[in-house]
Amino acid sequence: MTQFAIIKKLKGPDKAEVEVLRGTACGDDCESCGVCHYASKIRVEAQNDIGAQVGDRVEIEARTSRVLGAAVLVYVVPFVLFFIGYAISAAMNMTEAMSVLFSFVAFAIGLGVVVLVGRSHKKNPITYNIISIIGHEAA
Repeated sequence: MTQFAIIKKLKGPDKAEVEVLRGTACGDDCESCGVCHYASKIRVEAQNDIGAQVGDRVEIEARTSRVLGAAVLVYVVPFVLFFIGYAISAAMNMTEAMSVLFSFVAFAIGLGVVVLVGRSHKKNPITYNIISIIGHEAA
């Protein structure tokens, strides 16, 4: 998975802090509302083996499987457990209110799984590599 970023700070000869230019749901037309402009940028550390400098516009890459795995864990697992919880409680002939409560408990368990797995992955975070320099940001 590749994204575009701007180098904000060098953190050694082979590491750089980059600001990732993320797309938004509104198509990056922030002049219309101005809400998402600042929230659409995040900073990450990237391997800088090509010698990019501060201000360079670069293309960074992360392993797609790691990014998609994280997305599935965060967005899919809790909701799947929500529906499984509801199905199990309905199969046990619980009342509607109890089924809804049981499904929310299952959802909370899913969130707990996300937190636990997220903590274990802090030791092995998603890594980014700078793969090409596109240009230099105008000052």
